[in-house]
Amino acid sequence: MDAKDLLTIGDMVERSGFPHSALRYYEREGLISTTRTSGGQRRYRRSTLRRLAFIRAARSIGIGLDEVREALESLPSERTPTKADWSRLSRAWRARLDEEVEALLALRDGLDGCIGCGCLSMTTCRLINPDDRISAQGAGAQGLPSALRRPPPHGR
Repeated sequence: MDAKDLLTIGDMVERSGFPHSALRYYEREGLISTTRTSGGQRRYRRSTLRRLAFIRAARSIGIGLDEVREALESLPSERTPTKADWSRLSRAWRARLDEEVEALLALRDGLDGCIGCGCLSMTTCRLINPDDRISAQGAGAQGLPSALRRPPPHGR
């Protein structure tokens, strides 16, 4: 591998927008890899920038690190991933994203109606929740779309 294809941790921080600590964490978690110089300094393949962009995109839509790791492990290690590789991975998350978009739109539209009534109390609201009937559905914000009631993913 040509030395110009290897980046220092400082280069990676600058190019990726991730702090040093995140890069070291992702390395420990097996999401990215490095080589070391004879002096022990980390060197990253330039293609690691694509992996980091993928991690950022996945995390921003709520994909947990375990699922990100699984997806990255399916990528070829002998070559830089192609557009087709990334498309294959993103297809698996498309249905989830569509569901979350619909849920967020429903939440947005529902907030207008709820806040518009002026009572600001879901327990006494005669329009949305008369006699607190929603409490029989269980704990938590049962009025939210199911996609928005999922627990948040763990990890960074």
